[in-house]
Amino acid sequence: MQLDIRNIRKSFEGREVLHSLSFSVSSGRAMGFLGRNGAGKSTTFRCLMQVFRQDSGEFLIDGAPLDPARHRIGYLPEERGMYGKTTLADQLEYFACLKGSRRKAARRDALDWIHYFGLDDYASKRLETLSKGNQQKIQIAQAFLADPDIIVLDEPFSGLDPVNAQVFKEAIRHMVSLGKLVIFSSHQMAYVEEMCDDITVIDRGHIVTSGPLEAIKASAGRGLYAIEATPGAEDAIATAIAAAGREATRHGGLVLTPRDDAFLRSFVSEHFERIASAGDWRPSMQEIFIDLTGHDDANDGAGHDLDENPDDGATSTRTTATRTTTSSPTERTAA
Repeated sequence: MQLDIRNIRKSFEGREVLHSLSFSVSSGRAMGFLGRNGAGKSTTFRCLMQVFRQDSGEFLIDGAPLDPARHRIGYLPEERGMYGKTTLADQLEYFACLKGSRRKAARRDALDWIHYFGLDDYASKRLETLSKGNQQKIQIAQAFLADPDIIVLDEPFSGLDPVNAQVFKEAIRHMVSLGKLVIFSSHQMAYVEEMCDDITVIDRGHIVTSGPLEAIKASAGRGLYAIEATPGAEDAIATAIAAAGREATRHGGLVLTPRDDAFLRSFVSEHFERIASAGDWRPSMQEIFIDLTGHDDANDGAGHDLDENPDDGATSTRTTATRTTTSSPTERTAA
């Protein structure tokens, strides 16, 4: 299954905030959708879920227009919004019903995810009695309800300790293995490098790069070798490279030099006692992100889109589950 985002444009009050966005997401490969605050990520997500209607462009599933009635979307918003005074089982059942499940299947689905996240003892307890981390697990669980085809996760690791983060990573990997279309946005680049097969970076409403993570890292390496010296030998290695008539640049604990296979073989052979490793340079995702988006917004005249505006609509789980629902699970009976 493949989701194609084609030429999406969106304006608010005459100001265009998404500028002909195009990229693709394939099942079996987690996509990291990255950008600074206000870059357009949340607006893109809301257009995908039809909370906002884009001005032009289309979302396609395997070449056909995306139909939310046929392709369910599970969404974890960055802004948390669940019912503190409702039990875990009741509200997850409620959200599953809102997504189209029948009552019996919804209850089973709710209890399955409560069990998956190790919260069986709390199933009949109110959400507000749980720790912040356990509340976050329930927030995450609602995104997986009703067997969604597309899963959109906005800052999914926020508030999770390392143990719970590992449980969640396993859940994401499981969904990817089932062929779900998984898109997640995060500013925690270590998670992006660990979890994502592909990345798309958006900056001020424009796509600045999109594709396989390893290919993007290779391209960002700019044809450089990275030589890791043994502890304390970095200066000596940099000096030796320069003495051989080659450019040498210090980069943290590495020495970078333009790629030349014959030179590298000769140099490593001559200085092997001072070299821990050598090979193609692959900058970190953090470095790539800063390089692509690290401009000075104060000087370039760019504004921000509605990603950071609390009044732009549909930011909580309640609103995205159904755009007209405002009552709690205990106030409404789901069929």
